[in-house]
Amino acid sequence: MRLLFLQVAVVAVALAGLAPAIGCGRAGGSGAAGEVKTFPIRGTIVGVDAAKGSVILSHEAVPGLMGAMTMEYNLKQPGIASELHPGDRIVAKLVARKDGDQYRDAVLDEIVVTAEARPDYKPAVVYHVPQAGDAVPDFRLVNELGKPIRLGEFRGRVLLLTFIYTRCPLEDYCPRMNKNFAAIDQALKTDPTAYRQTHLLSISFDPEYDTPAILKSYGAIYTGGDARTFAHWDFAAPPEGELGAMERWFDVGVTPGAGGTLNHSLSTAVIGKDGKVRAWYPTNQWTPAEVLEAMKSAVAG
Repeated sequence: MRLLFLQVAVVAVALAGLAPAIGCGRAGGSGAAGEVKTFPIRGTIVGVDAAKGSVILSHEAVPGLMGAMTMEYNLKQPGIASELHPGDRIVAKLVARKDGDQYRDAVLDEIVVTAEARPDYKPAVVYHVPQAGDAVPDFRLVNELGKPIRLGEFRGRVLLLTFIYTRCPLEDYCPRMNKNFAAIDQALKTDPTAYRQTHLLSISFDPEYDTPAILKSYGAIYTGGDARTFAHWDFAAPPEGELGAMERWFDVGVTPGAGGTLNHSLSTAVIGKDGKVRAWYPTNQWTPAEVLEAMKSAVAG
């Protein structure tokens, strides 16, 4: 995949027949009127109107905001329309103002083109979309105990990994991933054979802040601080020199956000005993039961 960073703001305008306000509230929606919220969004451009300076985006569900849909977005910088093409896959930051139970004035910012429909650009960064059967590189990390580990050392076991960072403010993103992992870990404990043949790994893409001590404290929220659980579920971060390659291989888009936050996409993978991808989940729509079934299938071979 090819990556093109565009610092673009676009104002969302619903297609005919849709209300001008986004009518689904944020989970637990108690934000003050006028409060600005940020949500990661991922989708495919299906139409571009250079004369109007607009694009039509078919996007996945935006957790806590709205379901999957196709909407037209007017570009704040109309000239940027020539840089976007039908078929381009993008991730971006969706900014919206809370108005009662609705969100208004939706704006897309910090667009990252993760897959281009046209090969006429030559960006420096290429992203890989994990596919079943892909051999996973032997990436290096440092876990919550400060111990260097490598993905290759989990060969012979089924590895479930996901990407998070400890300061993530979006309940449906990093906290949801770790709550799902906690449910999976508890379910695996009821099957000692499967437990011995599996391992969980939450990987931070914020190694500068997420030191081993921070990761251990954060991980204890989900593991209960049980050393035996940490032995089965690591919280780790790659060194700076390895971070970019790991993000690109697992298709994790990360851009700076406000107040030290990071805008990011999601990536969760089940890796078989042979070190190859068995299943990949690029959103938060998967359930613990679904992934647990994939892991047990991988354990059985």
